[in-house]
This record gives sequence, structure tokens and C-alpha cells, in this order.
Amino acid sequence: MASASEDLPRPVVFAGPSGVGKGTLIHMLMRRFPNDQFGFSVSHTTRQPREGEVDGVHYNFTTVEEMKQEIDDGKFIEHAEVHGNYYGTSVAGIDNVREARKVCILDIDVQGVENVKKSSLEPFYVFLSPPSLEELEQRLRRRGSEKEMDIIKRLSNSAKEMEYANQKGNFDRIFVNDDLDETFDELV
Repeated sequence: MASASEDLPRPVVFAGPSGVGKGTLIHMLMRRFPNDQFGFSVSHTTRQPREGEVDGVHYNFTTVEEMKQEIDDGKFIEHAEVHGNYYGTSVAGIDNVREARKVCILDIDVQGVENVKKSSLEPFYVFLSPPSLEELEQRLRRRGSEKEMDIIKRLSNSAKEMEYANQKGNFDRIFVNDDLDETFDELV
């Protein structure tokens, strides 16, 4: 993996509960700065694609067996089992973006953040928080892509993620996404 000291752009890690708007804000950021200065590290997952998701664009969809083998082979900077599925960020995905002299954007969960902190990557850490768990629940339900059990599991995990985010030193910046446009303006 390319080390942080090689004068490569510093990556930015976005973390936050499922449904908080990470993907939307990252998409808005990349549209706002279309001159190719950002590159997105596409995560791997063993979960099934949601409607409209494209393999290699939204995620690299894979099997549990393939993912476990690549984890054993050391091909991931971070990986975690989340909501019953595996997710991970490959070393090669990050290196490809950074070697192109782009700011690598990573969209990962708190378990992934904990693993990245153990690596040599040295990114800027951003946490996106909902205004409340009640609002997050409404967003997850409006999305309409989750089963009831998944919503309950995600809300339980969200409370833990928000607790971790609020511990001093875990994130460089925390944004409360209560208004998408205002949050985006703050982020920019």
C-alpha cells in the first residue's frame, strides 16, 4: 500500500449510520468538484445489490467465500461483518486512486474506521450523524429497501456508532445532517 508519507493526497473517510446520507453527500461532493480531483474507493460487500446498484460502481459485490479468502490474503485495509454481511475496502482500490493523485474517498462504517486507524493510511475522518435516532428511523423506512429486522439492527448499530463518534479524537469533524443542503455547504 502507498504510505501516507509519499506526498500523495490525504484520503477522506466518511462514516456514519446507514441512512444518514453519506452516499448522497459524497455524490454531491463529486458533482460539485467535477475536475477529477476526487476518486472513490469502491467497497466490497457480500450483501445482495439493492435496486439500481451497479457492481463495480456502488459496491464490488462478491461471495462470502471469495471475501474471506481475500481477507486471509491481506488484500483489505479494513473489513467487518456488519448487519450479517461482510464489507471491506481493498488496498488496491485505495492505491489506484491515490497513485492517480486524487483524494481517495472512503465510505465505511465505524468498525472499518477502527481498522483504518491501525493502518498507515492517515486519512481525514468525517462522521455524519442524524439529528436523532427517530429521524434516522424515518429515513430508513422512507428508503423502503430494508426489512423490519434490518431496520431494527441498523438502529441498534447506529446508537453505538454515534457513541463512538462522540468520543474525543475518533473523528476530525462531525456533521449533523439535519438539512442536506446546509450539511453539504458546511462540508464543502
